[in-house]
Amino acid sequence: MRPNTMKALEKSKPEEGLWMVQAPVPEIDADEVLIRVNKTGICGTDIHIWNWDDWAAATVPIPMITGHEFAGEIVELGRNVTGLEIGQRCSGEGHLITTDSRQSRAGKFHLDPGTRGIGVNEQGAFAQYLKLPAFNVVPLPEDVPDEIGAILDPLGNAVHTALSFDLLGEDVLITGAGPIGIMAAAVARHAGARHVVITDINPDRLKLAEHVVPTLRTVDVSREDLQDVIAELGMKEGFDVGLEMSGSQIALDQMVEALVMGGKIALLGIPPGKSPVDWSRIVFKAITIKGVYGREMFETWYKMIAMLQNGLDVSRVITHEMKIDDFADGFAAMKSGRSGKVVLDWT
Repeated sequence: MRPNTMKALEKSKPEEGLWMVQAPVPEIDADEVLIRVNKTGICGTDIHIWNWDDWAAATVPIPMITGHEFAGEIVELGRNVTGLEIGQRCSGEGHLITTDSRQSRAGKFHLDPGTRGIGVNEQGAFAQYLKLPAFNVVPLPEDVPDEIGAILDPLGNAVHTALSFDLLGEDVLITGAGPIGIMAAAVARHAGARHVVITDINPDRLKLAEHVVPTLRTVDVSREDLQDVIAELGMKEGFDVGLEMSGSQIALDQMVEALVMGGKIALLGIPPGKSPVDWSRIVFKAITIKGVYGREMFETWYKMIAMLQNGLDVSRVITHEMKIDDFADGFAAMKSGRSGKVVLDWT
């Protein structure tokens, strides 16, 4: 029998922290499903909300159940829902779109300007139950376990960024060895890149990158020069493709200098505020820059699940798994800068 209340992690007050509360189990509409959440991942966005920084204070209404990375199973179907079943394991796209924009009507759902995010604008997945439009549900195959299902959202960011340009036989530079940067490196290697290099100034994250992708060349740019690495790897002109994951202007400047003429950059990292950019350098090197937000719905989901079933292994990027009652320890691990992905168990 369906319970009336559930445990949920809520932003209840405009100050640092999240609070465990008893909340009503959501009521679903005709086109929605109710999902019992098994595992969730902590995202950088959740850290912003925990810290209650300027972005969070301006964006997130209170009270708000946070969280948007999850895996679970369907326990209730709206009366109009077809193609899904009770008991079906799933993850889901956390971007809720409208259907009346030019982009949506053209099938470019990820570009819909009316997009709202679960756990940010709508009640989220850090709870025992989550309601979600059936349109957003992504069924999980049996060979994709819940802990991987719970990090498909950030893996999707990595896949969307990495597959922005052809990688087969290319030399790829990734700036920022956070979990998404590391997963992007794994994707680049899986997609047939020749040399894959990842930079950071955090030795713990570079060590994790080597653990997740043993064939990766890691570079601490506070100790090594990228030009020396280019020479070491036998590259004649530089990197073909850059994936900027750090949000650091210095890293972007280094990337521009390390790219070949006509190189391509996919930008996922978000710089704080406004940053000075040497646009003349970008113009004279004929560099293409693509901004990346979220995942392509639903091509990215199809691609990443196919790659996971075909040998892509990102499991070692999960460094902490803990019960939901220990959520504060999970957030502390994420905030330390020494963790990979942190997964919380709601079962």
